[in-house]
Amino acid sequence: MTRLTRRRLLGNAAVAGALAGAGPSLAQGAYPSRPVTVICPWAAGGGTDATVRIIASLLEQEFKQPFNVVNRTGGSGVVGHAAIASAQPDGYTLGMLTVEIAMMHWQGLTELAPGSYTPLALMNEDPPGIQVNVNSPYKTVKELADAIKASPAGKFKASGTGQGGIWHLALIGWLVAMGLKPGHVAWVPSNGAAPAMQDLAAGGLDVVTCSVPEARTMIEAGKAKSLAIMSPERNPQFKDVPTLKEALGIDYATGAWRGIAAPKGLPAEIGQKLTAALKKVNDSKEFREFMANRGFGVKWADAAGFGTFMAGSDAAMGKAMDAAGLKKA
Repeated sequence: MTRLTRRRLLGNAAVAGALAGAGPSLAQGAYPSRPVTVICPWAAGGGTDATVRIIASLLEQEFKQPFNVVNRTGGSGVVGHAAIASAQPDGYTLGMLTVEIAMMHWQGLTELAPGSYTPLALMNEDPPGIQVNVNSPYKTVKELADAIKASPAGKFKASGTGQGGIWHLALIGWLVAMGLKPGHVAWVPSNGAAPAMQDLAAGGLDVVTCSVPEARTMIEAGKAKSLAIMSPERNPQFKDVPTLKEALGIDYATGAWRGIAAPKGLPAEIGQKLTAALKKVNDSKEFREFMANRGFGVKWADAAGFGTFMAGSDAAMGKAMDAAGLKKA
């Protein structure tokens, strides 16, 4: 072996050693270097599914990698939220958290809570509406409310999400505000708003208390109608739907929220990169138009803000569920 060849071999070894010592990021390439899975805890066709799919589509454009949405339903939201929490915290499994993560543990359904995740961004918040079949005899929410008050407990059936979910709590809040017991209308658990609206259209339910945007497909298909919204003000996209205060004089409002998170323990640099990308998504014309066209509310908070927001929601939902008799000791 010549002296020149020996020098080249030693030089190549030195370069290899330097690359090895540079850490995983250099060896593995910039994040993301392969497809990312985004878990949706609720059924395809609902508001959560629609929102997470537009976000995933825009993240694909930003990162030039597939962001594949997977629906993991069941257990009143527990299955999907558990799948997010139990994934490897490497940035290749993300998920959309919904308000139910601030509710399920109060019911004893799971030990998961907002603190079980790495928050990335709050993206959306929506109030519930009161939907009935288009052939329902009740043309206004007052007619429906009067019929419910006059009926025996359990005669009317409602749905919109799982047992103790946000749309169930919305129904309970409305009933209590009318002076009725929380269980006066029977709740039929479902895996989200989409299957509940299908059941409503088929005549299997009397009422669905999901958000109006989630009910929009069935409303526009002429199979359902919205009688009122549980919000301080009307939704500009559904300006003909009155608030409960306008229609019944009841000052009651609540809402659902959605945000993107990762398993706990996500490396800070990946989290920062994702939050920055989600901010671009939130500010984009495509996202804003998509949400506005469907009547979805847009609400932004960065990683720290989303964590604080979830903690506040968790405390508020605990109190609300306790008052409704849904909180387990």
